[in-house]
Amino acid sequence: MPESVNLTANQPIGIFDSGIGGLTVARAIKDKLPHEKLIYFGDTAHLPYGDKSPDSIKYYSIRIAQFMLDHKCKMIVIACNTASALAYEAVKDFVGKRALVVNVIDPVVEKIAKDKTLKSIGVIATKGTIKSGIHASKIKKANSNQNVQGIATPLLVPMIEEGFFNNNISRSIIASYLSRPKIKNIDALILGCTHFPLIRPEIEEYYNHKIPLIDAADEVAIQVEHLLKKHKLLTPSKKKPVHQFYVSDFTDAFEKSTRFFFSEAIRLHEARIWK
Repeated sequence: MPESVNLTANQPIGIFDSGIGGLTVARAIKDKLPHEKLIYFGDTAHLPYGDKSPDSIKYYSIRIAQFMLDHKCKMIVIACNTASALAYEAVKDFVGKRALVVNVIDPVVEKIAKDKTLKSIGVIATKGTIKSGIHASKIKKANSNQNVQGIATPLLVPMIEEGFFNNNISRSIIASYLSRPKIKNIDALILGCTHFPLIRPEIEEYYNHKIPLIDAADEVAIQVEHLLKKHKLLTPSKKKPVHQFYVSDFTDAFEKSTRFFFSEAIRLHEARIWK
């Protein structure tokens, strides 16, 4: 176990994802806690995580966690469902008491398990997240009356990363996935990837706004605030923070796409942590 250190309220919050989709989580945290400084890392060199092996995802996640520790983060938010499913425990063990660690799955599970009106829940996510079965196992453990069925949707992440949505082709791909029998008769749908809030309107349109969609970003922001309050780590500063955004492989296309995820233009910097 790493040696414990004293965390301070003025330290930043670290957030990482396999790409830039985790900026939806960063945006929710920024909106909820506007005075907290954020350090974001998108592992664009290895995007997507959904088709990588569990060992590779654990390796990537631990290396990124070290990057966050080097930047003195008081909390590390794993803003990727695949990494949350396959590497959360490994990251927690590695980080020890040097930072708080939050994933994007547990806050969603807690919300759903408390809702007694939901009996059948669908999940759309990457291959890695669906293969792990983590949503089904955790929800079933929390509420044995709920049934969870998931399908892998591997085309959606690269489509969104390229800003290719809100058109007839994206609607056709989304409909092809959502029409599958496995998730046909559901009471709610979990958006099991932090990219998916960007196509939420198209998903709502498919369901004629009759099926509630569970998005992790807002639930994670609530959890982050709760933990920082609990550990007395909410920043006392009232100044507007200067956030930092890094990717492991910079392209102009990624930087242009960030405005979709973060609701404002941001500057990406390349961090060569793999070299």
